[in-house]
This record gives sequence, C-alpha cells and structure tokens, in this order.
Amino acid sequence: MERTGFKGIDRRTLLIGGGAGIGLIVAWAAWPRTYLPNLPVREGEAAFGAWLKIAPDGQVTVAVPQCEYGQGVFTTLPQIVADELGADWRRVGVEQAPLSPLYANAMAAGELFPDVLPERLRATHARRTALVLTGASTSMRQFAEPLREAGAAARAMLCQAAARRWGVEWTACDTANGFVVHDKQKIGFGELAVEAAGEDVPADLPLREGDGARLMGEPVPRLDAPGKVTGSANFAADIRLPDMVFAAIRQGPVGTVKLYALDEAAARTVPGMLHIVKNERWVAAVANNSWAAQRALDAMKPRFEVATKVDSASIQAALDAALNGDGTRIESAGDLSATFKGARVVTAEYRVGVALHAAIEPMAATASFADGRCRIWMATQAPGLARAAVADVLGMSESNVIIHPVFAGGSFGQNLEHAVAQQVALIAREVGKPVQLTWSRGETCLHDRYRAPAAARMTARLGSNGAVAGWLAKIAAPASGHELAARLMGGDSAIAAGLALAGSGDPAAVAGARPPYRIANLAVDHHPAEIGIPTGYWRSGSHGATAFFTESFIDELAHVAQIEAHSFRIAMLGGEPRLARCLSTVATLGGWQGGLAGSGQGLACHAFRGSYIAVMVEASVGGDQRIKVDRIVAAVDCGRVVNPDVVQQQIEGGLIFGMAGALGVTTGFTGNMAEARGFADLDLPRLADTPEIMIELIASEADPGGVSELAVPPVAPAIANAIHAATGVRLRQLPLIPGGE
Repeated sequence: MERTGFKGIDRRTLLIGGGAGIGLIVAWAAWPRTYLPNLPVREGEAAFGAWLKIAPDGQVTVAVPQCEYGQGVFTTLPQIVADELGADWRRVGVEQAPLSPLYANAMAAGELFPDVLPERLRATHARRTALVLTGASTSMRQFAEPLREAGAAARAMLCQAAARRWGVEWTACDTANGFVVHDKQKIGFGELAVEAAGEDVPADLPLREGDGARLMGEPVPRLDAPGKVTGSANFAADIRLPDMVFAAIRQGPVGTVKLYALDEAAARTVPGMLHIVKNERWVAAVANNSWAAQRALDAMKPRFEVATKVDSASIQAALDAALNGDGTRIESAGDLSATFKGARVVTAEYRVGVALHAAIEPMAATASFADGRCRIWMATQAPGLARAAVADVLGMSESNVIIHPVFAGGSFGQNLEHAVAQQVALIAREVGKPVQLTWSRGETCLHDRYRAPAAARMTARLGSNGAVAGWLAKIAAPASGHELAARLMGGDSAIAAGLALAGSGDPAAVAGARPPYRIANLAVDHHPAEIGIPTGYWRSGSHGATAFFTESFIDELAHVAQIEAHSFRIAMLGGEPRLARCLSTVATLGGWQGGLAGSGQGLACHAFRGSYIAVMVEASVGGDQRIKVDRIVAAVDCGRVVNPDVVQQQIEGGLIFGMAGALGVTTGFTGNMAEARGFADLDLPRLADTPEIMIELIASEADPGGVSELAVPPVAPAIANAIHAATGVRLRQLPLIPGGE
C-alpha cells in the first residue's frame, strides 16, 4: 500500500512535469511517500511488519523477497531473523515476499548498473519503482540489517506482551527456542502473537549480544532442501492449471528483421497440435502436450530474414577495432603518463570468449489470461521488471499482471531476463487457455544473453624495487551494463534519462579491473565494442574476465621481476590486509612451492563484493592436450558467516563454475547463431573432472560480504598460472586451450 501527500498527481504526471535529464530525477526523488507492509496473513496469524508472521501454533514464517536459485537465501535470511527473535529453527518456515517497495534492492541496482543513476538517488528510485532484484551477491549485504532489526523488534514486542501478563519489566524478559522466558516462567510465541503484534516497537531497539544459544554461525539445515529432495518444490515447468496447453517456440537468429516463411500445413498434421502463434521475431506451436508442440514446430521449418551478418570473425574484428580505437577512462590514480614516459614497459594481450549461462533449467513460464488479468508463474530475479514487461507487451496496466515467483533451477544471471514471460503472456491471450512455454535446450543456448566477450591490452612499468610503478588496462568489451539496463528498464523515464547522460564508457563492462594492489599510478579504460549479439549478466559479471586479465598479468610481471609470485603479490597488499591474509593462508594450506617450473601450481586472488578470496590450483596438461585440474585450495574471508554450510556450498559451486568458465562453456558463432546447442557442446566439467577441493573460512567480525559469486573470478587465472608453471607456456585466452595460441 502506498500513501502520498499529493492529491490528483500520479507518478506519470510528476515525471512528465519534471522535464528531462537530472531535473526529472531530482524532482521525482523529492516526492514524499511512505509504504505500509502488504504481507498476507492467514486466519489466526499475526504479522510483525513486512518480514515475519507468527501462527497460533508458534510457527514463524519469514518473508524473503529474493529468488532462491540454489544460493541458499531461503535459509540464510530466515536464519538471521530466527537468531534475533530467539525462534526454534524446527518451527521456522519461509515464503516468497509479495512485490513491494519495502523489499527494493538498491544495492543490486548499483552493482548491475553502476552509472545509470547517481548513487544518492538509487535507493529512492528503487523504492519508488519497487525494484526487487536478486543478483550481484547483494542479498545478504542488502537485507541482513533490516532482517536483524525485524527479528529484534518482534522479540521486543513479544517480551512486552508477556511482561504485561506477568507484571514485570519487559527488559527482564528474553526469548529462547520459541518461548518468551522470565525466571521459570515461559509462554510460547503462538500464544502471545496476536496481542504482541499490537505493541509498539521500542525507540531504542536492543539487538541480541553474546554467543550463547545463537543460530548465527550455525550450520542449520536448509529450508528449501526437503521440497527439492522429495520433488514437492515447484519450478516453472511443474505448474499445472485446468485446461492448460503446452507451447514450444522458435525465435529468429541474432539480427532478425522478420519471420518470412513457415509451413503451417505440415505443423497441423501433427497429432495433438492446436494453435500457431506468430509475430515478426518468433513463432510458437501450441499443443496438448509438449512433445507434440515441439514436433509441430520442427515441421513448420520457420525461416527468418536477418539484417546483419554476425559470426566469430566479426565479433573478434569488432573487439580489435574497439581496442585500437578511442576509450573512456573509468578508473585512474596518480600520473600514469609521467610514469610511462621513456620507460621500459611490459605488455600483454588477453581475450575472453562468449560464454553461456548453462543453468540446468531452460527458460520456462506458465501463464493464465482471464477476466482482464494475466498471471505468470516463473523463476525471476526481477519480478517487478517482469511484471512491467508483460504489462507493456499486452498493453495493459501493471496492476492487472500478477507474477508468481517460483524456485529457479540454477540461474547465474539468466533469470534477470523476462522474454519468456512476455512470449507466454501473448500466447495465452491468443489461445484463450492457460499455457506453459518451455524453451528447448537448443533455444536456451541460441537465445541466451551471453557473457560479453572481451579483449584486454595490459601495460605496466616495474619500479626499481620490482613492484609495479604504473599500470594501464585497456579493455574492449560491449557496454553490457548499459545494454542490460536498457533492456530490463528502458521504459523507466529515470533510467532512460540516466542512460542518456551516461556516455559511452560503461563501468559495469570493466568492473573489477582496478587491481587490489597498491599501485600509485594506474588507469582503466573501457573501449566499447558493438559485437552484434546480446549480452547480459553472467555469474560474477565482468569480474570473471577482468580478474583473469589482472591476475594473469601480475604473474607475468612477477616472472619479469624475477620475484616469486606469492611474495610479489604480498609486497603490494599493504592496503588490503584481509586479502593478504587469504593469500598467505592459501599458500600455507596448499603447500605452495613458489610456482617453480614443473610444479604445476598457480595462485590468484580477488577482492569482490565486500569479501576476499585467494585460490591455489594444481594443474597439468595430459597427453591428449587437455588441461586437468588436480587440486583447488581456497581461503575465504567473507565477514561474519551466517551459515557455514551454505558458504561452503557456494564457494565449492563457484570454484567449479569458475573452472567451467576457464576450460569451456563458450561458443563460437556461425550464420548469426551460436554453435553450441546443448550441454554436450560446452565442455562442462563432470564428476570425474572435479578436483580435490579444500576451503578455509577465515573467522572475521566484519559485516557479511557477498559469497555466491566470490569464488568464480580467481579460478581461471589460477589455472592459467598453474599451466605456465607446469609447461612454461602462457595461455592468454579463455577458454584455456593448450596449443591454441
């Protein structure tokens, strides 16, 4: 629910009246509003603000606005509330929060689109638009504090209600295992919930202190695990509605202008075939079962007209042209020109290929269109943006579109996109029945929003002491952050104005390129490249590429300086003690031998999303010229740990994902289409390829940092550095292919 002090002025009127550019943004930011919780409650339940409710039987339900795609937010976020509340974990549940400005994630917007809006306006914009986002490892960083405060507030309210019954001071009461306690007296949460919900929250809210009987830091069982193990958890393709039909879709290649030919008669001969829905960009077959829909689609043999030619050679040519053209300075320090003038410098060039998300779940959504309202069941990291996109394509009000978020089978950034929701909404409206649309695996590969390819020209000067005195990173890459913002939020007037003012350089495209080392004179330039294929957010964003450039080049500089790679890094980490500790820890645990020739050991480290990681890899090249990763050791400092098991899972998953990104998961392009059509084409690591993994979580009292993407960036450079130690050959392109350069 939304209140405003302005009568007769709606959001659209205010935006138009505000003019264009920054004037519009400031005018909008100044518009006062307050928001009330809209958490639904069942009979007998009592809501405590926007984050939790308590049932008469004492069941505590925590509302989580984030998409659960395996990263554990349906456990770690409720764990924060339960710890502050003093709940019994066996009586804690979770449900998806409703769409509301109260759950807006301004931090994710800032990480995904860093220069689209000024920092001072991001929180305001996120609240005004109910910008609920999951991404960029922000769930814990954005919501840990409000969730902790919500648990503490509910605890205080429960203690106040119990104190009234007992005639004691509420501050003398406490909570434990789902009860309010005072000396030998205790009352269950459920018995007190209704009257406690009417209490006032103390102005000076006490937070729980001490280590006794705490859930924080404990490896409590995951709340999403039972449903996923038994199969009762719902994913988009599990939804079943009365009279539902099934759709398969074929979309035009990159650069499609229009659909110009298809064989409808052949499609209608397929048993079970019901409808054909088409527009300029795609055609869908609708049948009474998904197999028939796919067979009918194949029988149609749709053909599309394309405007421009895109292939691997054109992509590389675009990167080359951008790298040799003008760039925009994104980061700088000191006087780099004076440092490089007349000096002997070291240079190297690196490249990163197009990569797919390769989530186990293909894109899918289910839609029902009736009584002027459209309901969509889908996995989404941006439910508000999906709702707006569906409303736009249907030409109806957002209030008539309802998004039902479900679990995602992986994502890695894939479910920020909402094309499948728009498609299924159009199909459902045309056929007049509920429809489930699932992209085939081939379609999911062909129409991914890929990790942007990049090329980097790295230049450095070594000082007389061997340390880096000057550093220049020139990176050619698509403006992926601007592209993502325009695609997801281009209809938002403030975002459109921000994009118009942003210029050609895109900080998101080179995020992570500034080295964590103490280098007095440095610069990072972005050289925007128009490559002709759509790019999106891929787990760790641009850090996956920029860490490869930085940590590979640092290793090369260490060899030029004739300084052992670990010592070379440590000497420049005076300003990053937490990263230095990770690096020293991993060297000790891994048995670092100094990266000697033939050792097959490589190091890399990275500071990312408020967390720190160092990785040591042991790798070799087999007789079949394939890289074999034998061991990965990681040391992690991610601040205070809520659930060590979940952190361990995310680091392990990130290491393997990073290994996949180093050795495969890429595709070339031929005839405007990706060459990869399925998992078999991506050289993904299998169980037999998984190395021995050792992870050390370093104890820290710092604020929680991001974890789900943390382990991805340093893996590729660590493997590349290990291969150099094993073979003497420096691989400067991802995927790493011996003999490929």
